[in-house]
Amino acid sequence: MTTGIAYSSDGAVARILIDRPGERNMLLLDALAALKDIAGRLEGDREVHVVVITGAGTEYFSAGLLNPNLKLAMGKEGVLELVALANATFDAIEALPQVVIAAINGDIRAGAVELALACDIRIAAEHAKLAMPEAKWGGFPGAGAPVRLPGVVGHGRAIELIATGREIDAVEMERYGLVERVAPSAQLSSAVEGLVGQLTANGPLALRGAKRIARARHAPGFAAARELSDELRHAFEWTADADEGVAAHREDRQPRFTGR
Repeated sequence: MTTGIAYSSDGAVARILIDRPGERNMLLLDALAALKDIAGRLEGDREVHVVVITGAGTEYFSAGLLNPNLKLAMGKEGVLELVALANATFDAIEALPQVVIAAINGDIRAGAVELALACDIRIAAEHAKLAMPEAKWGGFPGAGAPVRLPGVVGHGRAIELIATGREIDAVEMERYGLVERVAPSAQLSSAVEGLVGQLTANGPLALRGAKRIARARHAPGFAAARELSDELRHAFEWTADADEGVAAHREDRQPRFTGR
C-alpha cells in the first residue's frame, strides 16, 4: 500500500484502487510504476475479463499527476520522467485485452482524466467534476488527452475543453460522451457492479474480440499523434511560458504568457 495502489482479483474481475485520499489520490511516480506493473501482469491473464479502476473516498477519483507546485519541486527532468512513465502506463492500460472500467467516484483532474481516457468505459458519480487545467498553467496535457479525447467527444469539443481548461460537471460529461453513464453518488458502486455482471455473464472471447477490433480501427493515426505529443511536451518544459505558469501560481497572480 505504500505506492497508493491497491489491487485485488476475484475470478473474472480485477479491481484497482487509487488509495491516497489524503493527497487527493495523486498519481505519483510510485503509483504509476505500480499501475504499469499491474497492467503487465494482467496482459497475459486469461482468467480476468473485466478490470475496474476507482479512487478511495468520494471527494477525488484522482487529482492527476502534476500541479505547478509539484512541477517546481520536481524540476524539468523530473517532470518529463513522470510524464513519460504516465504515457507508458496509460498505453499499457489501454492495450489490455480485458474491458477496463473507470468508476469516477469524485473529482477528476489533469493526468487522471488521461488515465480515464485510456479505459474503455467510464461511469461517473453525479457529484463528480472534471477539468484539464494545463492550459491555465501555460501548457497542454502530455499523457494522452490530445490524442484520445477527440475520438471520444469529437475534435471541436476536445480542443475547447483542453484549451479553456474549464471544469464540467457529470451532466456535461455524459452529454459530451466523456462518460457512458452517470449514477447517483450513493449508487455508483452498484451501477458499476451491475455492468460488471452483464459483461462477465457474456463470452470472454466476445469481450476481447470486440475490444481488439475497436482498437485496431484507431491504431494507424495513434502512433504518430503520440510521437508528436511527446516531442511537443518535451520542448514545452524549456519555454518561458512553462516557467511563467509555475511562477504565476506560486505568486497567486494571473499569468502573463508570451508564446515563447
